[in-house]
Order: sequence, then C-alpha cells, then structure tokens
Amino acid sequence: MIRKIVKDNERLMKKAVEATKEDLYVIEDMVDTAKANEEICVGLAANQIGETARIIVVKMGEYFIPLVNPKIVKHSQATYEVEEACLSHEGTRKTTRYASIEVEYRDKNFRKKKQNFTGFVAQVIQHEMDHCEGILI
Repeated sequence: MIRKIVKDNERLMKKAVEATKEDLYVIEDMVDTAKANEEICVGLAANQIGETARIIVVKMGEYFIPLVNPKIVKHSQATYEVEEACLSHEGTRKTTRYASIEVEYRDKNFRKKKQNFTGFVAQVIQHEMDHCEGILI
C-alpha cells in the first residue's frame, strides 16, 4: 500500500525503536511508497511513512532493498560534503558522509547480514539511518 510521506518535523525527529519480526509487515508499504515516488526517491525510512520501527529501504540497482535495524560497524576515514534532498522537506541541505561503510542489519526475513557499501548507495544508507536517529538532513 502506498502511504503518505510524513513532513511533520516533530514526528520525524523522534528516534526509531528497534524493529522486531512483527514490524516486517511495513516493508511492503515502504517499497510500494518508494516505488510510487521513484522519480525522486532513492531511499525511505519507516518514520517517513508514520512508523516507529528502525527499518530503511534503499534503491540498489532496480530494486528497493530493506535493511532492518541497520548499524554502521566500520567506516572509512575519508569523508565528503554533499547536498542532499529529502522526500520529507523542500530543497537541499549540506551534510558530510563517509565514503564507505560496513553495515550490520537484518534482511526482509530477519536474517543477520553484514555488507560493505560505497559511493551513492552508502550515502543513501547514511541519510536514511539519520532518519532513524531523528536527524533531519
């Protein structure tokens, strides 16, 4: 189901809670909502559709891939400054991102995973993880 994008900063600034298997139902709505906004959407956090679980979806290739309870366990020393847009607000904002990250997370079946990400995908993951922390970019 396609959901409305939350634009209320007060709601978006609340930290997400750790997701459980019972929260996995929201992934389908997140992917549907991301696909409905695909011309301007490369990632989405659950709080952007009104959910409190720590779940993000990130466009990797043709697909939006869910990362449940993502946690950066390593990152590069190298950083870069970039301007990012967001579905939840107008315009762009400057931020600093790591060039590469290693992320532990659970997949859509709640299996543990660990993966390295670089470039634009790493940037999107960091942006969506900021949403989980209540940080608005």
